[in-house]
Amino acid sequence: MRVAVLGAGAIGAYVGAALHRAGVEVHLVARGPHLEALRARGVRVLSPRGDFTEHPHATDDPEEVGEVDHVFLGLKAHSYASAGPLLKPLLGPDTSVIAAQNGIPWWYFHGLTGHPLEGRRIEAVDPGGAVSAVLDTRRAIGCVVYCSTEIEAPGVIRHLEGTRFSIGEPGGGVSDRCLALSEAMVAGGLKCPVESNLRDDIWIKLMGNVAFNPLSALTRATMAEICAHQDTRRLVADMMAETVAIARAAGSNPEMSIEKRIDGAQRVGHHKTSMLQDLEAGKTLEIDAIIGAVVEIADLTRIPAPALRNVYAAIDLLNRTTAAVVPTA
Repeated sequence: MRVAVLGAGAIGAYVGAALHRAGVEVHLVARGPHLEALRARGVRVLSPRGDFTEHPHATDDPEEVGEVDHVFLGLKAHSYASAGPLLKPLLGPDTSVIAAQNGIPWWYFHGLTGHPLEGRRIEAVDPGGAVSAVLDTRRAIGCVVYCSTEIEAPGVIRHLEGTRFSIGEPGGGVSDRCLALSEAMVAGGLKCPVESNLRDDIWIKLMGNVAFNPLSALTRATMAEICAHQDTRRLVADMMAETVAIARAAGSNPEMSIEKRIDGAQRVGHHKTSMLQDLEAGKTLEIDAIIGAVVEIADLTRIPAPALRNVYAAIDLLNRTTAAVVPTA
């Protein structure tokens, strides 16, 4: 099996190191000081489950890699439309693309047989078809990430918690390509269940992301602080309830209570969400897939969702005004 990790950041390098440990031929596509460290010293993983170092091939040129069996996308969702030139050399006739993204994926209504919205494009995550033109939905393997990592230093990945990467076909069922990928991930020390209906998993994780990510960026608060504050905890519950209603209207049934989901987030403690980390780093916020697409599906399914709409308006303005700031010398 040949696997390319396109965007070998915190999650991508961690997965690549695990797969390489399992004997998979892995190629990491990265850039800058991180790439230099990967080439010189490999991937150093620091984890409560045991530290290890692996030395997969690392490059900034996918032409060096050529066609692979699987491409693991470690990019942010808003980078997909511009990833075509990097992705093209890696794609053979049967290459699958596994997008380890938060929120609603570009393929969401693909393969949703019998649903009134089957085949519908979600503009928030596939504006004008720009993403599906680069990432053919037939190649897609869905992936829901329950894993937290960060780049501690170039080439050094700090694994904080979680090892589960749930995968599944957009059209449902259990395919041979998913089973083969799952076997390799498990051999590398990860959990990788193949779900026959991955959309339910997408919504269960999204219940947390849709509320905590934008609220943390707007308030600069950690997940524990948001849960401990009575009014923001109530707002989180309202946003989660609206998200569950939207999920059900879209044909899914996330079976997790709101209080259980909030309590789980509170136990994580004083953790900064990825959106808050991106804000502090001056990066574009990943709001379209995490909350914009949910509001769009609310429109399509005629769910009111006032809490989601209000928070989306605020985080969208923050994202626009932050992006408009030009750093001074």
